[in-house]
Amino acid sequence: MSDDAMDVIVVGAGPAGAAAALVLARAGLQVVLIERGSAAGVKNMTGGRLYTHALKTLCPENHQEAPLERRVTRELISMMSGSSTVTMEMASPEFADNSYTVLRTRLDAWLAAQAEAAGAMLATGVKVDELLIKDGKVVGVRCGEDEMPAHAVIVAEGANCLLPRQASLKVGELDPHHVATGVKATFELPANVIEERFHVAPGEGAAQLFVGEVTQGLAGGGFLYTNRDTISLGIVLTVAGMLEKKVEPAALMAAFEAHPAVAPLIAGGRMVEYSAHLVPEGGVAMMPEVVGDGILVAGDAAGFVLNLGYAVRGMDFAMASGMHAAETLIAAKAKNDFGKAELKNYLTRLKQSFVLRDLEFYKHAPHFIGSTPRMFGAYPKVATDMLRRLFTVDGTTPPKHAVTLAREALKGRASLWQVAKDGLRGGRAL
Repeated sequence: MSDDAMDVIVVGAGPAGAAAALVLARAGLQVVLIERGSAAGVKNMTGGRLYTHALKTLCPENHQEAPLERRVTRELISMMSGSSTVTMEMASPEFADNSYTVLRTRLDAWLAAQAEAAGAMLATGVKVDELLIKDGKVVGVRCGEDEMPAHAVIVAEGANCLLPRQASLKVGELDPHHVATGVKATFELPANVIEERFHVAPGEGAAQLFVGEVTQGLAGGGFLYTNRDTISLGIVLTVAGMLEKKVEPAALMAAFEAHPAVAPLIAGGRMVEYSAHLVPEGGVAMMPEVVGDGILVAGDAAGFVLNLGYAVRGMDFAMASGMHAAETLIAAKAKNDFGKAELKNYLTRLKQSFVLRDLEFYKHAPHFIGSTPRMFGAYPKVATDMLRRLFTVDGTTPPKHAVTLAREALKGRASLWQVAKDGLRGGRAL
């Protein structure tokens, strides 16, 4: 290795990459953070929610300076069927600062700036074409005609990542049942209008998830997050479902925006962003090999995303995995050993943290969600039919009890036995 080699090159300036670069720079290592976009965050798309426990660990002294949008104090889950919607709500100031809505263009730029301030070099508008490999060990990257040597490389460039394959890491084929296409639109609205519509105080916000009509009964769902002066609205749909039913995400998105439960929430808003992104949702079952000679994989590139239906997590996993990757390389630098055996400490750190612990705990959730189509078709219809019947007063004989009401709604859609089995499977998985 030449004397001008950097200690670490980090590919991707999202939450995982920026967190890794920040921790490395604080420890005094020479680190370059490479971002193919013109600035950190410009190519990133997300639903817009960050669980802040990882951010507090990463930036214990200044995490409150991060560009967080609104503290989530209202949680809503809506089941949609036709033009009808049934919504369950949890509102509580006791959520404290559990989670905030965020805009990645702002958050990623702030995190990258923290890394720069700590001493990392940020290179934007640079595309990494391939890894440099010598004697089976990753020793840097090539960007166009330029070669950049390094003792180790952290790959954190997102779900559709090809670099780990070049290092002969075992990376499974993307399963269309466990990979989703996310489409998001951002609508600009005055802060006071958002607060009035969602019944929140200044600085507070709402997170709402939708299931059923939003995806025409296919596995997936919709989301809405309130930002300071914008609303993030979008859908997530498995690639398998999209191909099987030959649906166009853009058409579903348009119908979602026009739905009676959604249209009033974004009325008068000016669309300021529209984007799409691949999202890995297979959990630990889709996790590729993340350790090699001179290379570690973090964030979405490692499959560290979890969709539980009622909660979607990714950014907290990304930040934490980036920190653990950095800590692993700091220890490796002290020993001057960047071989695979030494870097396997990364897996040990992940297993001892919430990253692999939580992914392992919910390992059956992706299969349950993907193999239970009634969750996205029959059950939302049952819920809306039951409550419509319950609240309708028209002179006809009311149902004698809840079981009768449920049987009427379930007729031709599912049996009580199927509901019980799905409930048991869901309880075990979630």
